[in-house]
Formats: sequence, C-alpha cells, structure tokens
Amino acid sequence: MQTNINCDMGESFGIYKMGNDEAIMPYITEANIACGFHGSDPNHIRRTVELCARHGVKVGAHFSLPDLPGFGRREMKIDREEMANIILYQIGALKGFLDAAGIQLCHMKPHGALYGMAAREEHIAHAICDACHAYAVPVFGLSGTLHEEIYTARGLEFVAEFFADLDYDQNGKLLITREHPVLDPQSVGQKALRAVTEGKVTSVTGEDVPVTAKTICIHSDTPNVVDIAKAVRSALEDYIEAA
Repeated sequence: MQTNINCDMGESFGIYKMGNDEAIMPYITEANIACGFHGSDPNHIRRTVELCARHGVKVGAHFSLPDLPGFGRREMKIDREEMANIILYQIGALKGFLDAAGIQLCHMKPHGALYGMAAREEHIAHAICDACHAYAVPVFGLSGTLHEEIYTARGLEFVAEFFADLDYDQNGKLLITREHPVLDPQSVGQKALRAVTEGKVTSVTGEDVPVTAKTICIHSDTPNVVDIAKAVRSALEDYIEAA
C-alpha cells in the first residue's frame, strides 16, 4: 500500500503568481512541472526545477493543450500527429532545464482537459504514447480508463493516480473543474488515506466507487493548498514510498 504525493507546480507566468510552490515542497515527493503551454515560462521552469533539487523532489513533465489563456482546461480538436509534436515540444523545454541542472526526468503527466481527453479518446492517448516512448519513464493516469489500457498496451509504465482535491462521479469519472475551491484539509487527508488503504472514494452522489492510488495528486492553485499538503502528508506518512 505504498504511495507517493504529487503536485502540479511551476504554473506561474511572467509577473502572475500561481500557488506557493516553495511552501508545498516539504510535503510532496513528486512535482509535475508545467512546460509553458498552460502555465509557466523559461524563468519559472528553471526556478521550479531548482526548488525541486533543493528539496529532493522528483520531477515530471506536466504537458498540456496549447491553451495558455484557459490554463489548459478547455478541450481542443487536435489530430494525433500534431498532439504528439505539441507534447514533445513541451517535454523538450523542461528536459533542457533538467539537463542543465543535472536532474533526472522521472515521469510524465498530461494536464487538465488533455488528461480528460486521453482517458476517453484513443488518438489522444496514443499521441501521448508517441511522444513519451523516447523517454522510458512512467506516465500518470486514471485506472480503468484509456490511460491504463493504451499506455500499458504500448509498453509504457502506468502509474495510477488519485486526486485528493477533486470529486468523482458515480462511475468513478474524475470531475475536472476550471477553478478549485477552498477545501477542508483534514477531510482531504482522510479521503486520500481511504483511497490508499481501502481503494474507495465516495462519489458526489454518495456511492462508494473503486479507485487505485499509487500516487496522490494535489493542485498548487487550490487556495489553501499548503494546509491540504500538510494534512495529506500527515495522513499518509506511514505509506509514503521510500525514495
């Protein structure tokens, strides 16, 4: 029942600040760093990479649809080849900063609307595989969806992800929202613990649905994310995977 705690980070852009990455770092084990298409820029990518290095946090590429104004949370119609190229471009941006800092790329994770599209659209899931094959690192996704089916069929290592600060419907579908509200930290921590120990989450309609939680996600743009990060780390301390 070992797990990790990951966070979508480095999403500030220019003079606009998103989240408190430095305060979150002590409580997570993996950072998904924005690659410039939904958030971040060269300066923020470098700062976030250096922040991860100081805290011993593993780094993954958090790639998106090309939707900076919409923070990558609006769906777009893009064919497989173009989508793969868009993803490769973003990974390359992050990889340049990682190489300069002597840090390993440890995983991949699609962001926002792209994450949801890949869960149900075959050509998008295949585009992610097309782009990620060259790097031979795990890809995060939802169990029981095309993430798991196609990534594993294509020979990628799949890591089942549970979202502690988002809701699920009665079919176990993740409800991706444009903005994240203030949440009760202790409730989020217990939700994460139950996902790890029981493999269940209560849906928005009250039913228990099965989930798999090899890594637990929190979002840096949730208003009280630092308190949430503390609560999740405290609840899962006995289950955190050794580095």
